[in-house]
Amino acid sequence: MEIKADLVKQLRDRTGIGMMECKRALQEAEGDIEKAITILRKKGYARAKDKMSRETTEGLVGAYIHTNGKIGVLVEVNCETDFVARNEEFQALVKNIAMHIAAANPRYISPEDVEEEVIEQEKEIIREQFKDSNKPPQVIEKIIEGKLKKFYEEVCLLEQPYIRDDKITIAQLIATHIAKFGENIQVKRFSRFEIGQY
Repeated sequence: MEIKADLVKQLRDRTGIGMMECKRALQEAEGDIEKAITILRKKGYARAKDKMSRETTEGLVGAYIHTNGKIGVLVEVNCETDFVARNEEFQALVKNIAMHIAAANPRYISPEDVEEEVIEQEKEIIREQFKDSNKPPQVIEKIIEGKLKKFYEEVCLLEQPYIRDDKITIAQLIATHIAKFGENIQVKRFSRFEIGQY
C-alpha cells in the first residue's frame, strides 16, 4: 500500500517518532493512523523496557497548583542527561504527570511500593466478600488477582489510566517518551497536598 508523505508527517507530529518507523507502522496498519499509533506504542514500549534499568541522575522537580488553589503537587521525574531535562517535551511530560497526580490522587508510584500489610488487608477483604459463595479456592484466588490489579490501577500512579488519554497508563505514557528520547525516565517521588487532607 502506498503511504502518502503528509500522512507520515501527521503521524510523526502526533508521536514524535522517526519518519521511517512512522511509515512502517502506517503500512502495517494499512493507512489507519489510530492503529499505527497503537503499533508504535507497542514497539516503543518494548524498546523502552531495555532502557528502564539505566541510571537516572538528572531530571526536574515539577509543580502543579490546581486553579482553585486547594490542591498542589510536587513531583520529581528523573532522566539520564541534562540535555533531555531541558527539553520542552520532557518538561511538558513532568507538568502533565503533576497534573495527573492532582486529579487522580495516587498513593504510591508502583505496585512494588505498596506495603505487604496493605496487600494482605486487601486480599482479606476480598476473601471475606466471597467466603459464602461456595466458589473453589483456586477460583477465589483468580478473583483476588483480578481485584488486586484493579486496586493497583486505583492507587498506583504508573498503573493509573492517564487522565488526558485513558487508553494508556502513566507507565505507557512514560514509555513512549523513553522511546522518543532514547533515555530512561523515572518518577522518583511525589507529594500531593489538598486543603484539609492529611
